[in-house]
Amino acid sequence: MFFPSKSKSMVGLDIGSSSIKAVQVTETKGGYRLEKCGIRHLASEMIVDGTIMDAGSVVEAIRGLIADEKIKVKDVAISLSGHSIIIKKIKLPVMTEDELEESIKWEAEQYIPFDINDVNIDFHILGTIESPDGQSLMEVLLVAAKKDKLTEYTSVVAEVGLNPVVVDADLFALENMYGVNYEIREGEVIALVNIGASVMNINILKNGTSSFTRDISIGGNRYTETIQKDLNMSYDDADRSKKGEAIEGVDPEMVSNVISRVNSEITSEISRSFDFFRTTSAHEEIEKIILSGGSAKITSLPGHLHENIGIAVELADPFRNIEIDKKVFDSEYLKEIAPLATVGLGLAIRRIGDR
Repeated sequence: MFFPSKSKSMVGLDIGSSSIKAVQVTETKGGYRLEKCGIRHLASEMIVDGTIMDAGSVVEAIRGLIADEKIKVKDVAISLSGHSIIIKKIKLPVMTEDELEESIKWEAEQYIPFDINDVNIDFHILGTIESPDGQSLMEVLLVAAKKDKLTEYTSVVAEVGLNPVVVDADLFALENMYGVNYEIREGEVIALVNIGASVMNINILKNGTSSFTRDISIGGNRYTETIQKDLNMSYDDADRSKKGEAIEGVDPEMVSNVISRVNSEITSEISRSFDFFRTTSAHEEIEKIILSGGSAKITSLPGHLHENIGIAVELADPFRNIEIDKKVFDSEYLKEIAPLATVGLGLAIRRIGDR
């Protein structure tokens, strides 16, 4: 899903339900150098389940973030996730990319649960395989995004005076982040799990390429809402206690017990997704979970995942192979926001026309 531009560099603008993240990098001979990186938190009702409820306030938040970080580049890459975007791996007769470009709308109709005229469609050819009857087929990653949701997000970006030149999926931004920061080993299967405020993205990679994707409508808000309800707290106090802050009159052990229950709920969703992946990919086992998103900062979650799923868990580091000027960026600040910056970094390395 591309919008025309001649720009070679852009800002990754990750517009989430609880915060907006902006990342800008410059391409170097050896990789990438970090130029800008910042975050602006949003009030709880500004974006709900991926729907922008208060466009004016979101525009002001983006404008403030761009000003705070002194970002001059106007071209930005944004992303979507959740119910507004459909991702399917399909098998089609072998054809050229030009032929597929001509026929993709008709091929997509049987896989997309929306009116085909209400979505924008993009695709990526993964490769060719042989069917059981010996016929050559090509695997294609089909992506469809609702036009109204695209308009919703591109409009607030344009209102700030920015140019939305690329619209990606959170899942693929994660994949981009992994590709530039981690060594890709032959045959290795890795699960990228990004838990945002309202949506959890799961992208299972084999040889560094998507093999299974799923968006699940659960995230960090579930911790806050459950604490608020069970312990009769305000939303703001519940959110602070989720992050480990002591709240007067609230027993930390009770908060811990609620967090543990939500950990189990999230772990169960991840486990079910992994089980489904295994049914479609014989003899392949996930070797590691790379965890990101705001909920990666729930201190008990990585250990809970490891203990209950039996797979090593590592917190994502989107700056692992990125050149950092220590005179410009505080290393502790980058470490603090790293789990939140994965999608933004993955968007920042996008370029017009790449797939």
